Amino acid sequence: MTTQPRSAASATVITYGTNLIVSVLSLASVLIVSRVLGPQGRGEVAFLTVMAGFTSMLASAGIEESNANVGASEPPLRPALATNSVVLALLLGVLAISVVQGLIAAFPVVAGPSTSALRWLTLAFIPVLLLNLYLRWLVRADYAFAVTNIAWLVTPVANVGVNGLLALLGLLTVGTAVATWLAGQAAGTLILVWYVARRTVGFGSPDVGLMARALRFGLKTHAGRVMLLGNWRLDQWLLGAISGARELGLYSVAVAWAEALSYLPTAVKFVQRPYLVRSAPRDAVRQSAIAFRVGMVATVVLMLGMVLAAPILCVTLFGEQFRGSIVELRVLVIGAPGMLALTILGNALVARGKPVISSVALAAGFVCTLVLDIVLIPPYAGIGAAAASAIAYTTAGALMCLFFVRGLGAEARDLVPRRSEIRWLLTSVRRIPRRRRSPKGRRDSR
Repeated sequence: MTTQPRSAASATVITYGTNLIVSVLSLASVLIVSRVLGPQGRGEVAFLTVMAGFTSMLASAGIEESNANVGASEPPLRPALATNSVVLALLLGVLAISVVQGLIAAFPVVAGPSTSALRWLTLAFIPVLLLNLYLRWLVRADYAFAVTNIAWLVTPVANVGVNGLLALLGLLTVGTAVATWLAGQAAGTLILVWYVARRTVGFGSPDVGLMARALRFGLKTHAGRVMLLGNWRLDQWLLGAISGARELGLYSVAVAWAEALSYLPTAVKFVQRPYLVRSAPRDAVRQSAIAFRVGMVATVVLMLGMVLAAPILCVTLFGEQFRGSIVELRVLVIGAPGMLALTILGNALVARGKPVISSVALAAGFVCTLVLDIVLIPPYAGIGAAAASAIAYTTAGALMCLFFVRGLGAEARDLVPRRSEIRWLLTSVRRIPRRRRSPKGRRDSR
């Protein structure tokens, strides 16, 4: 059974809107935790959630990418893909837990500012996080963006509601904040399991041959996705381990705001994948180039606004103790155009069966992040981590543009924003205040 797809533009708008809601709720949760627990407590929570997220992505083996491509191009295989996802989530999750605990036993610094009990609790949920990831991509292959958006919303809604209530009662701690986040992830996973079992293809018999095929394709993309996540999350793990929870708490606030710039390209990536898999080569190039150009214009406008608003975002909202986040945020946003290229153009390369060259660009960014983090974090803490991230995203993004042009037969000018696109975006932004000033029930006459 294949869901009737809505238009790509409509699905992108809805997914982007969900992303914005998730962003607002996530920031509200960060605000609650930061106000109550301070930079130290916020850093401890961030460290554990980053550990879980980074480890689960490291262990995923790229199965989610295979689910997206195979699920979109060969619908009869979806039941087997669903069951294989459950099996692989369990096997790879247990393997990941064992590796992390082994590393901590050999190198205690890897544990950072975390207690043994909370660390074990967090790691125990890695199979759940893996299954959530696998099923989200499989469900999107059937254009079922609505249910993935709902599952996406569960965690931030739970974080805000439960953390807010516990804060009012004086019961909010690092442990309750982490447990709430894990419970939200589990609830989102259950929604996806229910949808697959009851509303779509269901869970079929496991297929070892298909599992091997998925691993072969997934591992080609996996290095790139791990390195992309390394650019995004490894700096926080290293910062927490090297500079402590307080510095990570400051940096995590800057990262929380800077991540808002990734929501538009992420929404485009999720929606475009099934369309790009099914499109003719030239159509796929055209769709990706348009998305990149419009996204670049929007990103530059948002970057400038975030640089100007940094004192309000970091100090007015979070308090004077987070003043150190201002410079870190302003440095982080420099890498936003690179992130845009990595997300949208890298997605196009993977969709068109060229995951290896996409991974090369991501590898360059990862190497930059790792080397610069090691060099810059010890003397400069969060500012060093922000500079390393910005340089890495810019370097990798430039390479991804080059590989997109060479690998898919595009032209460099396809990636340059058109004047008409810039005028359209600026006109749209200027109209927003006038619409707000218009009398209720009437449209602006201009």
